[in-house]
Amino acid sequence: MSMNTIKNKDDYQNFYKMSLDDKDGFWAEVAGNYTWKKPWTSVQTGNFKDLNVKWFDGATLNITENCLDRHLETRGDKTAIIFEPNDPNGEVINFTYKELHARVCQFSNVLKAQGVKKGDRVCFYMSMVPELLIGVLATARIGAIHSVVFGGFSANALAGRIQDCEASIVITNDAGFRGAKTIPLKEITDEALKTCPTIKSVLVSKRVGEEVNMIEGRDHWLTPLLDSASCDCPAEEMGAEDPLFILYTSGSTGKPKGLLHTTAGYMVWAGETYKNVFQVGEDDIFWCTADIGWITGHSYISYGPLLNGSTQVMFEGVPTYPDAGRFWEATEKHKVTHFYTAPTAIRALEAHGTDFVNKHDLSSLKVLGSVGEPINEEAWEWYNKNVGKEKCPIVDTWWQTETGGIMISPLPNVGDFIPSFAEAPLPGVDPIFVDADGKKVEGSPAEGNLCIRTPWPGMARTIWGDHERYKQTYFSTYPGLYFTGDGAKRDDQGRYRITGRVDDVINVSGHRMGTAEVEDALNQHEDIVESAVVGYPHDIKGQGIYAYVIWNPQSSKAQDHKAIHKELNEMVIKMIGPIAKPDKVQVVSGLPKTRSGKIMRRILRKVASGETSNLGDTSTLLNPEVVEEIKSGAL
Repeated sequence: MSMNTIKNKDDYQNFYKMSLDDKDGFWAEVAGNYTWKKPWTSVQTGNFKDLNVKWFDGATLNITENCLDRHLETRGDKTAIIFEPNDPNGEVINFTYKELHARVCQFSNVLKAQGVKKGDRVCFYMSMVPELLIGVLATARIGAIHSVVFGGFSANALAGRIQDCEASIVITNDAGFRGAKTIPLKEITDEALKTCPTIKSVLVSKRVGEEVNMIEGRDHWLTPLLDSASCDCPAEEMGAEDPLFILYTSGSTGKPKGLLHTTAGYMVWAGETYKNVFQVGEDDIFWCTADIGWITGHSYISYGPLLNGSTQVMFEGVPTYPDAGRFWEATEKHKVTHFYTAPTAIRALEAHGTDFVNKHDLSSLKVLGSVGEPINEEAWEWYNKNVGKEKCPIVDTWWQTETGGIMISPLPNVGDFIPSFAEAPLPGVDPIFVDADGKKVEGSPAEGNLCIRTPWPGMARTIWGDHERYKQTYFSTYPGLYFTGDGAKRDDQGRYRITGRVDDVINVSGHRMGTAEVEDALNQHEDIVESAVVGYPHDIKGQGIYAYVIWNPQSSKAQDHKAIHKELNEMVIKMIGPIAKPDKVQVVSGLPKTRSGKIMRRILRKVASGETSNLGDTSTLLNPEVVEEIKSGAL
């Protein structure tokens, strides 16, 4: 059995039922598609009450043998990675599976020569260069634990993550290209390491050619070490539940959470969800535009495609450099068949119009994907019409850093592909709705807080060094259930729609509505570039609706905020009803976003509530300067 045999709704129903009725039998058969050094003694043990979940316990393996070694005989000369550089005129570098395997072994030997051992933490702070992907795989090959920090975080944020996981080594670039900018990665690393006593060595990949300060004894140029290292490195034998990586995700309170993913369950989940959701054929070209600094880049660049022997594009740049046609130019150039990006990127490109899309031949595309947040209807329609030419299914995937891989998504041969719907749980995912009091919400249609009832292979096992926080964050709200923190609706056909974070659900005069729903309506207006909606205390309604909107500066009404408010209210009344119209509309030039493109609603809620004195740390935002503008213009 292999999940990519789901070719129609009957297949899906059969697989899904089997995954819940005979979980052990189902996953044993799926796991049989992978290479193991020793077999498991049990498929799954443990539960959400005791938080002692284990998958494939007793088995041993190495994930990189499944990503690389097992393909060498049949796919050794097949292209594994197409590196598309920041500069569209720069050199495209291809790696076959043989070449990637050899380079990973060399990198593994470099790490071992630096004293890195099984269980040590290796921190990466790089731009999207091949050495990052190769280094991640090399770390896994020798049994060390990788922790990738997005190459846009501040020195302070980098230091906090290194301190938390007590990494012994950092791998960085001299600097990184990002659109028209260069990011001084080594300089930022040096600043961070002033407070990181556990770091023994720093490996520096030369990318930009910047002059950097190299500290003798600690800092080493990476390429000469790689070039002189042996291409032979046997893979470390890992226990199924041995740690694979730590990935930090910002909490709404307190320090970032270092989510720990283990080896076997994560491997099977990343491999099977990739295979199932994207249905990538042997000669297809997959492109996930995420950064490896995020979970999307872990599961659907570093691991999922390689586990399946795919060819994929790895992109160094940004979607708007040198212009807003870059994604489409690269899609045409590499004949990309499967394209996976975020709604925030789609909306940004939509704002530039269709000329940039229409000048490129996108006929190679077969499947489009969306990740990071529920995609609003207008962006979905634009993506569908202009990029997919109404011929490509859009897999609107819902999942989290904590889940390790996609949980709910339409499937190319199965889905109904309704804008804003994530549609169907994947085999092995057992969702349940509960209300605010923890009571199960049965039947369809329904809405409630989205929880997962039983363990799945890809779930994070703990928060590094703080199992109690893991328990409190995810399993204390509804004991015995994993609480996703998201609200959702199920329609009369049983299809799922994610309405957004539960704290982004507003209760206006007793009516519950997801902020995403109101934003969807606002974004239908031709002059709205992007919007964010939050609730704020209202004397009469309990909560009022506060909308932050980026208005097209070229519009004739750009300065007439009263007219803007009136038009938007009319739009929302038309789309949802009078109950949903915003009480306040603040026109802003930008929205505060995390480096992964998520809107930091916590800040917007505080400003809307008049709490502007303590907004917490904003230094790690993509655009911290916009916070002051929003504060000063608060209504």
